[in-house]
Amino acid sequence: MTEEFTHVDEDGDAQMVDVGEKADSKRRAVARGAIRLTDRTLAAIEADDVEKGDVLTTARIGAVQAVKHTWETIPMCHQIPITNVETEFSVGDDRVELTVAVETVGKTGCEMEALEGVTTGLNVVWDMVKASEKDDDGQYPGTAIEGVEVVEKSVERP
Repeated sequence: MTEEFTHVDEDGDAQMVDVGEKADSKRRAVARGAIRLTDRTLAAIEADDVEKGDVLTTARIGAVQAVKHTWETIPMCHQIPITNVETEFSVGDDRVELTVAVETVGKTGCEMEALEGVTTGLNVVWDMVKASEKDDDGQYPGTAIEGVEVVEKSVERP
C-alpha cells in the first residue's frame, strides 16, 4: 500500500497541510528519550551539586519552552493551543530519562511538540553538565542522547 505524502503539493513542493475543515479534537502525545552520562555526573545531578545550578528544573523549563515554540522551529507545524505539558525525569544507573506529555484541543496532533520537548530538555541537561562530561581532550566519549520516540498518541473525536 502506497501512502500519499501530505506535506507536498502535486509538483513535489513542500506545503503546510490545510486543517481548516477538520473538527477540533482532544489530543495527547507522549515522547521519551534519554541522555547517557557518567556515574560522577549522575551523582552530582541527584545531589543537586552541579555548578550551573539545578539541572532537572532548568531542563524542565527548557522542555516546556520548546513545546510552546515548536511551530517556530519545524517549518510545516501548525501553531496549536497547548492545554497541558507534563514532564517526568528519571535518573537511572547510566542515564537521565525524560518523558514529555503534551495535550491540546485542536485540528492537528501534538507529537512534534512532545518530541521537541524531549530533545530540548535533554539538550539542556547536556548543556548543564558538559563540564563534568568532557574528557581530558575536551570530548564527550560516553555522552549521548538516545532513544527519542513517540510512545503514545491519542485522539478523542467529538
